[in-house]
Amino acid sequence: MTTVTLVGARLAEPGQEFVYQGEASGCEGCPYRSQCLNIEAGTRYEVVDVRENTQVLDCAVHDEGVRAVEVEPTSVPANVPSKSAYSGSKAKLAGECPHSECPSHPLCVPLGADFDEEYQIEAVEGEPPHETCQLDRDLTQVELAPSE
Repeated sequence: MTTVTLVGARLAEPGQEFVYQGEASGCEGCPYRSQCLNIEAGTRYEVVDVRENTQVLDCAVHDEGVRAVEVEPTSVPANVPSKSAYSGSKAKLAGECPHSECPSHPLCVPLGADFDEEYQIEAVEGEPPHETCQLDRDLTQVELAPSE
């Protein structure tokens, strides 16, 4: 389901993805708060359309202002334990990983997903980008379906 919201002008392009982090301190007292703060914090979104004939509005958080766009929750690329990596099944993330230099780190600690939640697997992508997991985990790269 699409939602009309305001995002930073730099993000206002169809196909751009972002994880909404919630209200910033600069939002306090802003006349556009209700239009910006109408999506779910911690959720990954994709800009599906930019509203035509709308102006760029001044913003204390975004240096180039904000624009009206339509967004939809989108899938989260992630690594999950291989034993539960089947399309349509449910899985949890394997857990925290301190190895930020690993090419799989953004998939093992993905923005837009929590370690204590279970997610529906939308698609199985295959082998993760690392050669060897430094925590000796057997992982598979998947797309986690957007939260309902």
